[in-house]
Amino acid sequence: MKDPTIKSVLVIGSGPIVIGQACEFDYSGTQAIKVLKREGIRVILVNSNPATIMTDPEYADATYIEPLTPEFVEKILEKERPDAILPTVGGQTALNLAIALAKRGTLDRLGIRLIGASRRAVEVGEDRQLFKEAMHRIGLDVPRSAVVKSLDEARAAVMNTGLPAIIRPSFTMGGSGGGIARTEAEFEEIVTRGLMMSPVHEVLIEESILGWKEFELEVMRDKADNFVVICSIENFDPMGVHTGDSITVAPAQTLSDPEYQRMRNAARDIIREVGVETGGSNIQFATDPKTGRLIVIEMNPRVSRSSALASKATGFPIAKIAALLAIGYTLDEITNDITRVTPASFEPSIDYVVVKIPRFAFEKFPGSSSTLGTQMKSVGEVMAIGGNFKEAFQKGLRGLEIGANGFFLKGVSDSGLSGASLDAEMARPSPDRLFHVRAAFDQGRSIENIHEVTAIDPWFLDQLQQIIDEEKKIADPGPGPGLGQDASAWKRAKQLGFSDARIGDLTGATEPQVRAARKALGVVPVYKRVDTCAAEFESHTPYLYSTYETECEADPTTRRKVMILGSGPNRIGQGIEFDYCCCHASFAFQEEGCETLMVNCNPETVSTDYDTSDRLYFEPLTFEDVMNIVEREKPDGVVIQFGGQTPLKLALPLFRAGVPIWGTSPDMIDLAEDRKRFARLLDELDIAQPESGTALSIPEAREVARRIGYPVLVRPSYVLGGRAMAIVYTDDDLETYAREAVKASPDHPILVDRFLEDAFEVDVDALGDGERVIIGGILEHFEEAGIHSGDSAMVLPTYKVKAEHIATIADYTRRLGLALNVRGLMNVQYAIKNDKVYVIEVNPRASRTTPFISKATGVPMAKIAAKIAAGRTLEELGLTADLEVKRVFVKESVLPFVKFQGSDILLGPEMKSTGEVMGIARGVGVAFAKAQAAAGTSIPTSGSVFISVNDNDKAEMLPLARALQELGLTILATRGTALYLAQHGVVAQTVAKVGETRPDCVDLIRGEKIQLVINTPLGQKSFEDDGAIRKQATQQGILALTTLTAAAGAVDAIRALRTEGFEVESLQEILSS
Repeated sequence: MKDPTIKSVLVIGSGPIVIGQACEFDYSGTQAIKVLKREGIRVILVNSNPATIMTDPEYADATYIEPLTPEFVEKILEKERPDAILPTVGGQTALNLAIALAKRGTLDRLGIRLIGASRRAVEVGEDRQLFKEAMHRIGLDVPRSAVVKSLDEARAAVMNTGLPAIIRPSFTMGGSGGGIARTEAEFEEIVTRGLMMSPVHEVLIEESILGWKEFELEVMRDKADNFVVICSIENFDPMGVHTGDSITVAPAQTLSDPEYQRMRNAARDIIREVGVETGGSNIQFATDPKTGRLIVIEMNPRVSRSSALASKATGFPIAKIAALLAIGYTLDEITNDITRVTPASFEPSIDYVVVKIPRFAFEKFPGSSSTLGTQMKSVGEVMAIGGNFKEAFQKGLRGLEIGANGFFLKGVSDSGLSGASLDAEMARPSPDRLFHVRAAFDQGRSIENIHEVTAIDPWFLDQLQQIIDEEKKIADPGPGPGLGQDASAWKRAKQLGFSDARIGDLTGATEPQVRAARKALGVVPVYKRVDTCAAEFESHTPYLYSTYETECEADPTTRRKVMILGSGPNRIGQGIEFDYCCCHASFAFQEEGCETLMVNCNPETVSTDYDTSDRLYFEPLTFEDVMNIVEREKPDGVVIQFGGQTPLKLALPLFRAGVPIWGTSPDMIDLAEDRKRFARLLDELDIAQPESGTALSIPEAREVARRIGYPVLVRPSYVLGGRAMAIVYTDDDLETYAREAVKASPDHPILVDRFLEDAFEVDVDALGDGERVIIGGILEHFEEAGIHSGDSAMVLPTYKVKAEHIATIADYTRRLGLALNVRGLMNVQYAIKNDKVYVIEVNPRASRTTPFISKATGVPMAKIAAKIAAGRTLEELGLTADLEVKRVFVKESVLPFVKFQGSDILLGPEMKSTGEVMGIARGVGVAFAKAQAAAGTSIPTSGSVFISVNDNDKAEMLPLARALQELGLTILATRGTALYLAQHGVVAQTVAKVGETRPDCVDLIRGEKIQLVINTPLGQKSFEDDGAIRKQATQQGILALTTLTAAAGAVDAIRALRTEGFEVESLQEILSS
């Protein structure tokens, strides 16, 4: 039964989205908060990430968007005095933070206990040596290993384990800092990095078990020792690839029943020995395919990344049930939501196959190695459900949105590699390895040969061979488009997961021709329900997937209904912010009396929780898959403005197919994307824009660039996150980057714009209903022009923008919204140069900053936009004035460079950040300092500041330099800046520019002689120097500022840190003040 002494609980979130810890913890945390509140418990939440559903003020009773550091959380604990902390739904961040608070005595001093996992359970599960000892006590095998705390200890340990060796830092997430060392040099490099990144400066040196088979069990245990296995998961890739980077399959496909039972028994012994008795754990095993030896790799004594996958794969809500166990319930006392009759102690059983495929972003980080290892590098994932492995696998591949319609990727599968070159690519774990395996099959290689090279299990290779064998039959079907008139052949192909587009590729037909021929023969999908019990009990939640069987379980209703297209797998540029908007759209349509249908394929998200929408279709976001659902459900409207670029690409094809699109029309969305049409509109409205042109070839791009003058901004159309965008100063550079732009969006023209050097940028989010446009927020960028808005720090309200420019921006936004007949959300990006406001671009859709502004204003903008799409007006919704804020809100970005060793640590027009944090205060200084603390960067209050500003900025920099000197910081400056400062009474030590003499400014940063950098570049050489400075500063964890806006914020922050303390306020307090 529920523990009556727990009346209030602090839930710790996971912070910003980073590689290894993504939006699966928003899903887990949201589930936990909802069920705790349902149980009458007062819930306090702390999280630094504003782009989450969990931080919406209607969820927790008190929501703190504050840095996840012991100092800030301690303040919240002192203020709120909860009975307990639940740290097991916030990933490694929450677990580490809870242990830190326990170690500093905060929890004992305030009488607060940990629930979900005891301190001992966390320490045994996470501390490599304690875990090894625990496994030995219960007679389980672990790899030969040693825990070390120094490089000398590591050198001694590797004498026992040998090379290659696996290095695993303690208390990190996503394998951060770890790796596989094959040489002594690699060993020393990885150990040094791992010791630095481990919060306890400890790493495990482990014998190599590369090539073994890897499995996971997602398990739960309660205080009565009830134990259940939620799901078994098998890695497609052999040991050596982080499970987050491997294709994974549920249930495990190659385990015999005795092997599974042995693993299950081991898992029960492990969770009991470690001491997890009120929640879930993820336990990883490896087996030697030659001898059958079973070893334990590790366990996570918390809800994990795999927990979200297991929850979505089975329908069993792990985080929700873990929260109930944490407050005292036992598994047999909790009812399964889906069946409504079975208890949670009833182990899930599934009669389908689930495949998860990771998505990578190496194209964003040139110079970094795409070799996969024990440190996770993927940025997102897709999940697919099918009646068999082949169907789920091919559905997953097309859901990835990487240009693969099935088991074939142009440019890789047909690269022409053979012999030793192909062997090398197959042996090297990488995102492309799968498609090199395809090439090997096409060249006649046997399963045995490919297994020998890759160590991929022969069962999986046989499945791939069956797909290729079927392709040969499809490619020679006889007369007629696609597969001719043989309905059984069509059905067989579809049951193996072949898309219409892939069948078209193989037969020379177009996708519409294939679709028409298939439908004419009556070959259409049916929809099955995910029910946790292999259809043994009735399912009450319409959580559906497509397959080509006979009986359909969709059972559509006749209610007014709207379909929401989600954002697909997370990627840089399209992440949790868009899932947030999709969820809000669903909530809003439900409030308007509509039945909501969510279509998405991302297992990490709140949108794919079975109780977010009335009906969930877990399907790829392709034209074929979406149209199949449209034809089954016949929705009154489909909404495409909330899920980012993925649904926008489907807007015109769906519209042309007669699908009713709610919100801003596809034609207006196309007008905003089509550079020529958009330029004509701006001319008609008399709104300034940088000179621009479009090109369909590289010579045309060169001609446009010469006409408008360098520097230019080159970019493709119809992409998100600044994909393949670059600032170009010469013809040679133009050719290089134009080729990348063509690759990123091959069916659309290249855009070439005059780059407004030395401008500063502003983002605006607005709402329109066709008659009125209101401004949600105007955000001023802290970074210089040319840095993608997703990577720039921003402040709301504006900080340094003149009142007349604010008025111009508001006027332009209203006129653009009305001209585009925006019905819903709209984002406009502006640049201000020489006191003139220019429009850079307009996106009539949800933006990355929609959640941020919604949190700041207390107005759920995506919800309002959805209600407008359903036919309501802003006036009816009580919104006729621009939105206002009651505090200062600063957004800072979080960058993943530590995961991509060797890549240039440069920011530019192509987005590279994975997540964001928010700092809230009454003034800019403290808000800026909080945002930096939340992002893991500190603002120095003493030491030296390096200043190098262009001539245009020197006068405005002067009072800031004077203030820094008065605050006691030493000023270092390049020659021209130092001379100017000295002429105006500010003492500055002169240092050399990059490469001028040695030591130069980069050397001083490397030697930790500089604690803060203020550098405002202008011109190509200056931007290159800024890149070198920023790269070194980032590696040293030093704050590098590139605009005077950011410099002023930092000065205010230093002053505030010297004179003010931090206060913590909940969103509820702020919005009601």
